[in-house]
Amino acid sequence: MIMPPGLRKLTLTVHLSCSVGWIGAVVAYLALGVSAVTSQSAETVRAAWIAMELTGWFVIVPLALAALLTGLVMALGTPWGLFRYYWVLITLMLTILATVVLLLHMPTVSSLADMARAADAADLRRLGGDLLHPGLGLVVLLAIMVLNVYKPRGLTRYGWRKQQEQRRKQHQQPTAPAR
Repeated sequence: MIMPPGLRKLTLTVHLSCSVGWIGAVVAYLALGVSAVTSQSAETVRAAWIAMELTGWFVIVPLALAALLTGLVMALGTPWGLFRYYWVLITLMLTILATVVLLLHMPTVSSLADMARAADAADLRRLGGDLLHPGLGLVVLLAIMVLNVYKPRGLTRYGWRKQQEQRRKQHQQPTAPAR
């Protein structure tokens, strides 16, 4: 079912807001991770870990889930479809992967934030920062964005079959006699 134009634009607006917000929140999280690694101040390291936990659970996770959900709605409610084009399928798989890795990683972040709350200055410096996950996550999110902007050609087998069915239906429809 194709969404009416007004609903499609609203859904697209929400999807883009969540997706761009997810990227921005990951950049902020990465800045906190860099701060935790480079700071000589125990309080800065402690604050960075607490902020990473809060940013992760209350900003990044909701934005990731909302981007995934609205992306599914957009795919199912537009002619692009969910399984017709490789770029849509790859985008979906990368979004699911990024969301699952995020959800699996956040309990570790919470555990490290709890350690940071209770640690003394010497132990805090050993915590370091969280750079690998947000760094790779940012690369994945940027790749998704590029795929969605450039929309490389390439129909899946399913998409090719659907396209052929549509062409057959168009050729089989009787035309009105000329007057």
